[in-house]
Amino acid sequence: MGRLTRRAFALAALSAFTATDAAAAPAPPRTGAGAGAGATAGGGEAEGRATTEMRGMWLATVANRDWPSRAGLTAAQQRKELIDWLDMAVRARLNTVVFQVRPTADALWPSSYEPWSQVLTGTQGRSPGWDPLGTAVAEAHARGLQLHAWFNPYRVATHADRSRLIASHPARRHPDWVVEYGGKLYYNPGLPKVRAFVQDAILDAVKKYPVDAVHFDDYFYPYPVAGQSFDDAAAYDAHGGGFATRAAWRRDNVDKLVLETAARIKAVRPTTQFGISPFGVWRNASTDSRGSDTRAFQSYDEIYADSRKWVRQGWIDYVVPQLYWEIGNSAADYAKLVPWWAEVAKGSRTRLYLGEGLYKAGASGQPAAWANKGELTRHLTLAKKYPQARGHVFFAAKDLRTDRIGAMARVVADHYGQPAKPPR
Repeated sequence: MGRLTRRAFALAALSAFTATDAAAAPAPPRTGAGAGAGATAGGGEAEGRATTEMRGMWLATVANRDWPSRAGLTAAQQRKELIDWLDMAVRARLNTVVFQVRPTADALWPSSYEPWSQVLTGTQGRSPGWDPLGTAVAEAHARGLQLHAWFNPYRVATHADRSRLIASHPARRHPDWVVEYGGKLYYNPGLPKVRAFVQDAILDAVKKYPVDAVHFDDYFYPYPVAGQSFDDAAAYDAHGGGFATRAAWRRDNVDKLVLETAARIKAVRPTTQFGISPFGVWRNASTDSRGSDTRAFQSYDEIYADSRKWVRQGWIDYVVPQLYWEIGNSAADYAKLVPWWAEVAKGSRTRLYLGEGLYKAGASGQPAAWANKGELTRHLTLAKKYPQARGHVFFAAKDLRTDRIGAMARVVADHYGQPAKPPR
């Protein structure tokens, strides 16, 4: 999900998923050993009570991160790989797959608005000969899984060469919609026409398929790039009157996208949920007394995402903050962020799930805590203290399969002793 949240893996294309742990903490982009975790985790299961909690995984497609394994596979090969991921989720006793179906202003279904994604065939706009989203929904439901369709609202391309976009691409037909920033292309969130188009593209999938949820990650305005500015001056001049600052206007643009998308989803398919996975830090308490006890990148100020408001006002059905840090992290401590988010969700209609950085477990270059396979199970044990925390989503599928040091196997053994239904 740039600097990092869910982005540590492919700098170029995934400028999106990795949280940095340093003191300057995570500007993203989606936290020692759990000695006693097994003894306390899953106690309700041991007592035979019915289990209802979110157990999800992100299945990323941008830059072929998780699926398909490479562009250009046959339809049969792509389908088999996709089914294998769903079967893996079932074996891990998960109940939800968050499937990235619009990675870069393109589509993994026959869209009426945007071209087929190049992650399928290697060529943008070329049909793969089958319907990945339609198949994913049907096959997930056949296995008792929920399928949450994950859309990136404003990212157009992970490069800055417009000529590489198919000629019919909306970004080429409407060049004034696009801003080049940090070596990538983005739709301008400050243009009402863009906001409406993005919603139309998303609703196309909601109309066609009984997806269980529409899911956004943390990419609204792009993560800051040193020495560069996001050029939306003309849009601000045209549409920013009445706002004291450009930052306030930008936050309002994101708020409008969230509110309008929520309303349109319910109008089209009332049973479909709307969830967002924001960067894990809203604001630091040193900046705002309502903020968390952290010293990290502030998504409210830097990417104009007022995630606290969306939860407190109940604009979204669920929130999955990307808490990709270890317990005890000096800048963003998992053990401090969980209670902060629980308090934010308390009394709201918005359900709280916790985003877990499985990709860090056993990976080189991570803090020492991530070399311990008990780190993640400690997270789930800690979260059980807070009734607002109603489950976890793991980033991401490939790391679930690899499970370098057995961290996910430990989670399953300690906490997922029996299947669970996702909250509704």
